[in-house]
Amino acid sequence: MPVLDREPSRDSGGGDGLPKLPLPALKDTLDMYLSCMKHLLTEEQFNKSQNVVKQFGAPGGVGELLQSKLMERRENKANWVYEYWMNDMYLNNRLALPVNSSPVMVFPQQHFRDPIDSLRFAAHMISGVLEYKTLLDSRSLPVDYARGQLAGTPLCMEQYYRLFTSYRLPGTERDTLVAQESSVMPEPEHIIVACKNQFFVLDVVINFRRLNERDLLTQLDKITRMADNEEEHLPPIGLLTSDGRTEWAQARSELMRESTNRDALDMIERCMCLVCLDDPSGPELSDTTRAMLMLHGEGVAKNGGNRWYDKPMQFVVGADGCCGVVCEHSAFEGIVLVQCTEYLLKYMIGSPSKLVRAASVSKVPAPRRLRWKCSPEIHKLLASSADKLQRQVKNLDMNVYTFCDYGKEFIKKQKMSPDAYIQVALQLAFYRCHSRPVSTYESASIRRFKQGRVDNIRSATPEALTFVKAMTDGKLCTSDTEKMEMLRDAITAQTKYTILSITGMAIDNHLLGLRELAHELKMEKPEIFQDEAFLISNQFILSTSQVPTTVEMFCCYGPVVPNGYGACYNPQSDHIIFSVSSFLDSPQTCSAEFVKCLVQGLMDIEDLCNKCNSSSNTTQKKQGQTLETHTQTETNWQSKTPQRPADKTESQQALPQFVLKTPDQTKVEAQTQTSSQALKNGSKS
Repeated sequence: MPVLDREPSRDSGGGDGLPKLPLPALKDTLDMYLSCMKHLLTEEQFNKSQNVVKQFGAPGGVGELLQSKLMERRENKANWVYEYWMNDMYLNNRLALPVNSSPVMVFPQQHFRDPIDSLRFAAHMISGVLEYKTLLDSRSLPVDYARGQLAGTPLCMEQYYRLFTSYRLPGTERDTLVAQESSVMPEPEHIIVACKNQFFVLDVVINFRRLNERDLLTQLDKITRMADNEEEHLPPIGLLTSDGRTEWAQARSELMRESTNRDALDMIERCMCLVCLDDPSGPELSDTTRAMLMLHGEGVAKNGGNRWYDKPMQFVVGADGCCGVVCEHSAFEGIVLVQCTEYLLKYMIGSPSKLVRAASVSKVPAPRRLRWKCSPEIHKLLASSADKLQRQVKNLDMNVYTFCDYGKEFIKKQKMSPDAYIQVALQLAFYRCHSRPVSTYESASIRRFKQGRVDNIRSATPEALTFVKAMTDGKLCTSDTEKMEMLRDAITAQTKYTILSITGMAIDNHLLGLRELAHELKMEKPEIFQDEAFLISNQFILSTSQVPTTVEMFCCYGPVVPNGYGACYNPQSDHIIFSVSSFLDSPQTCSAEFVKCLVQGLMDIEDLCNKCNSSSNTTQKKQGQTLETHTQTETNWQSKTPQRPADKTESQQALPQFVLKTPDQTKVEAQTQTSSQALKNGSKS
C-alpha cells in the first residue's frame, strides 16, 4: 500500500494540504500490464507483447529514461498526469458531445398539472442553484471524505468550483477548458434560458440583489411568451454545438465574423448555467425514453436544438415532466454532479436554507433574446449539424432497467463489496452475450490527491474470466462450492485492483504519462505504444461506472467505441438501476440482449450464494446450531419485502408538482415488471 505522503507543491493547484499523486514503479506497471492483458490476447499476441515490454523496461532503455523524466515532472507539477489525462480523455476527442461524451442525470418523472407548474419548478430550481453557488463562492462547501474502500480520507474539492464557472471552448485540433476569473467588480450574474430553440438572457442578480422565486417565475413566463412569437424566431444555433468538435470550432469562427454573434456567444460562454424549457416530447415517458431525451433531445424535430452542449450544467425542464441535467464532463466527475443535483432536489422539497432570500426587486428589466446574424454558410452548417444529430438519435440503443430481485443489502450479507459483485456480474453478462472477455473500464476516483480526477479499474481480471467460464460452460462440471470459491476470488481481485486505482498505483494513467512524455520529447513513438496489445487494451468495449444516489434518479451515457456498451449502475438497498447503451448500427451489440444476460447472471449468482449458504448452514446445524437460528438466517437472506413509502412531509405538500422519491418508494410505486419476467422477454423499462 503506497504511503500518502503530504508534500508541498510548486504549483498553485487545488487541493492544498492533500498529497501529490504518486508515480508507480516502472517494473510494477509493466508486470501488471502483462497480467491484465494475457487472457485477453492470443498466445501469439501475448508472446510478442512480452518481448516488446521487456525491451521497453530493460535497464538503461527508453522506459527508464521516460520514467526518470516523469519523476522530474512529478516534482514540478501539482499533479503529474492531470494535463495529459484531460487532453487525452476529453479535449483532444473530436467526437460530438451528446451521447459520446456528455452524461446525464434523469430526475423522477414530474406531473405538472398545467404549463405554469413547469415554470414554478424551473424558478424553484434556479433559486436552489443560486443558493448552492453562494456556498461555492464563499468556499463554504464542506469537504468530501472518501466512502467505500479506504473510507475517511479527505478529497480534493476543486471540481466543485468549476460547476458554474467553466466552459468548453471548441478548437479545430484541441478544445480548451476555460475557467472564469474573478474580478474586483464582477459583472451581473446571469443564466441563459433556452426555449423553442431560442436563447434568452435572464439576469439573476440586479443592483447587487438576487431575484427571488416570484421574480424568477415572472421572468420565465415572459420568456415563454417571447419564444411563442414565431415572427421573432431565429435559426436553432444550439444545433451547432451538437456537432463534432472540429466542425463546431469552424462554425464558431464563421459566427464570430459578425459582432452581433460575438455578443451572443460571449453572453452564453460567461453564463452561470443553462435552463432548457423543453416542449412535450410524446405520450410515452418510460425511463428509457426519458434517458434518450436527456442524452440528445430527440433531434431537431423536438428539443435537440434547445441545448448548448459546451456549458457544464444544463438543467432541462420539460413541459411533460421530463426533467434532468445534461453535463459537459471535462470540468468535473459524476460524483460532483450527483452531490450538486441532490442538494438541489432536496432544496426543492423544503430543505431549510441558512441564507436569507432577497426581497423582490422592483422594476425588473425584461429578459433579452440573443440575436444571431446567419450567413448562407451558417445555414449550410446548421443543416449538416441537424442531419448528424438525427443520425445519432436513430443510432442510440438505450435500455434503462430496474433489477428488483435484490440490491446491495443482499450483497453485503454475503460479505462482498456491492461494486465488485456488480462488476463481476457485468463480466458474466458480456461473456454470455459474446463468449469472450474484453478490456473493461470502470472509473476510479483519485480525488485523494491534489487535482485528482480518475484512473481505470480493469475489471476484466483473470479471476473473473475463470468464474464466468465456470458459470456458462456446462462441460466443466464445476461444483457449486468451487464456483463460490471462484466468485470470491474474482471479487477479491476486483477489490484489490480498486484499491490500487484509488491510491494512484494502477497502470492506465502511468502508461498514458509515459506515452505523452515521449511525444513531448519528440522521441520516436516507443514500440510498446504501437503494439497491437496496447491498442486492444485501450479499446474499452465495456465502459462502466457506478453512480449511486440517495434520491431516486439515475445517470446514463453512451458507449465509448462503436462496437461497445456503456453500462452505468446505481445500487440501492433492495434494487439496482442499470442504464445500458449501445449503437444500433453495430451488428455485435444489442442493449436488450445485454440486459437480459445481466439479469440472468444476477439471478444465477444469487442462487449460487443461497445454495452455498444453505449448505453451510446445514453443516452448522449438524454441529449444534438450533433450527430456530437457522430459520431466522434463511429469512434474512430471502427477504425481499420493500419498505413502505414514507408519508409526505408538509414541504412536499407545499410543492405538489414536484416528485422526489426515495429509492425504496420507487421500487414500490414504479416497478411493475419483475426481473424474472424480464429474463423471459428482455423488454426495456
